[in-house]
Amino acid sequence: MNINKVISGFFFILAMTLNFGFFYGDPTAIDQHSAWELFFAIIVNLIATTMKLGDKTQLGAVLLATSLVADLQLILSSVVWAVALYGLKDFNVTTSVTIVSLSGGALLANIVSVILFMADTIKSKR
Repeated sequence: MNINKVISGFFFILAMTLNFGFFYGDPTAIDQHSAWELFFAIIVNLIATTMKLGDKTQLGAVLLATSLVADLQLILSSVVWAVALYGLKDFNVTTSVTIVSLSGGALLANIVSVILFMADTIKSKR
């Protein structure tokens, strides 16, 4: 058992599941989406991104790209939430749908990352 693969897989899958936990629910009702879950999804995604920085293979480059996309969309989601709530003081259904949609894009990037990680793990020899 490769302990680095275990730790990497843990953070990749935790990032995906936290992102799904935030994304799941009615996008027009922001009270169904926890701000804390979005916060932890961002933190775990950033940790997963730093773990992918040392891989110099082609697959490592694609994994890093998917992680950067997820990071960007989750951070934009939180920025939209903060600006709408505290800056503009106009939080409406469109804002809620935008926040959840951005996290949905990040979820898709995380799913691609986990699939690629699993394919690489299955393909690798012992």
